[in-house]
Amino acid sequence: MQRYKIIHRTYYNYSSSVILEPHTLLLRPREDHELRIESFGLKTTPSSTLNWHRDVEGNSVAIASFTAPTTQLLIESEVIIQQFNEDPLDFIVEDYAIDYPFVYQGDDPILLFPYLTLPDAKTTNVVNTWISNFWQQNENIQTYTLLQRIAKHINMTLSYRVREEPGVQTALETLSLGTGSCRDFALLFMEAMKCLGLASRFVSGYLHAPLMVQEVGSTHAWAEVYLPGAGWKGFDPTIGDIVGSDHIAVAVSRLAQCVPPIAGAYTGSAKSELDVGVWVSLL
Repeated sequence: MQRYKIIHRTYYNYSSSVILEPHTLLLRPREDHELRIESFGLKTTPSSTLNWHRDVEGNSVAIASFTAPTTQLLIESEVIIQQFNEDPLDFIVEDYAIDYPFVYQGDDPILLFPYLTLPDAKTTNVVNTWISNFWQQNENIQTYTLLQRIAKHINMTLSYRVREEPGVQTALETLSLGTGSCRDFALLFMEAMKCLGLASRFVSGYLHAPLMVQEVGSTHAWAEVYLPGAGWKGFDPTIGDIVGSDHIAVAVSRLAQCVPPIAGAYTGSAKSELDVGVWVSLL
């Protein structure tokens, strides 16, 4: 078991006074048998009323409601977690899914339908052609080996780029540009999985990077694939590897654009500036 401390600070500075609309906060990590929350704190300045709920995909969502006008908004979360995913390869896949290709059985196709929806026809054709550059349909291959190969291929052939602008590039844009952020690589990986008939979803969270502990970091993104018998397993194409103990998931979604850490609006004519800092440290 490993313990991590995550501090996440977000500042919005406004050129004049504004009225804040309710903000949706996805900042509390997802608890399961691999991750437990030891302590969690969330505060805002100006102060707000927090109402919590779980959304349809099981994410912990806080709605922050404000009353006072302000020229600055600070949202800060601090969490200590216990991470038990120390051996990410310690899982068992159903016999029928060990080798690719396979078809989901039982009720899985019904339950997984939203995560299997193919992209548009053009994207599907381009992604299938891209996949054929490093895997042929007549090649016998283990399912895990294929997924790892795709994650590694993205890592090795595309250039990582920090993008401050909101939104996610389409898979076509990422392949055309040859560059992308972690969320762009995650979406490309997801589209590849769907073209292969495998259920995938987007994950937003944090990554502990030991060489950058003292640096101001940011949130991270990767993808998960549903493997029968093993469940949802994470793959991080930004680093080209399976997700391990250094990854802390906060929110999941079938759509890459649906789980920003903070979403909200304000009333007023002011311009806004955003400043984000994330620190993930091993305790």
